[in-house]
Amino acid sequence: MNIISKTNITTGKTWVGEDKKVAIVISRFNDFLTTNLLIGACDTLNRMGGVPSRNIDVFYVPGAFEIPLIVQKLARQRKYAGIIALGAVIRGATPHFDHLSAKVISDVGALALQENVPVSFGVLTVNDIDQAIERSGTKAGNKGNEAALAVLEMISLVDLIESHSTAADTEEDYATAAYIE
Repeated sequence: MNIISKTNITTGKTWVGEDKKVAIVISRFNDFLTTNLLIGACDTLNRMGGVPSRNIDVFYVPGAFEIPLIVQKLARQRKYAGIIALGAVIRGATPHFDHLSAKVISDVGALALQENVPVSFGVLTVNDIDQAIERSGTKAGNKGNEAALAVLEMISLVDLIESHSTAADTEEDYATAAYIE
């Protein structure tokens, strides 16, 4: 069995380089939370992926419901190596949360498959404001950071598959291949 990964186990870097463009679609609703997600995502793209700020385009939408449409439009342009969806949906007293979060999760996931572009999901779906704060840069980390790491790894893996590289060819590019017998 060959296990191929574009993540360097030693450094944790998933380097995609200066030539890749990444789009971030972010909800303005709950912007006191989503701003921190954006900061985390951009920092990770820069430091861990080598993506310069000039190659990161940010698209603001009114709320989480609007994220899938813009993800679709951007994916169809074939201009971006990957797309990150960021937002925050907090449970309230009505079933609105359940319907909205399920729809956004389903639509964004389907778009990644339909449009054949790496799309990562960094939309918080939480029970209360405390959970949202924890996941946007405090105790529970920053889910914007995690979404950026996911899209970097997927961009690298898609590039690897599309280039038909072998494990031996990719070791210089931060790939790790393990052979398990």
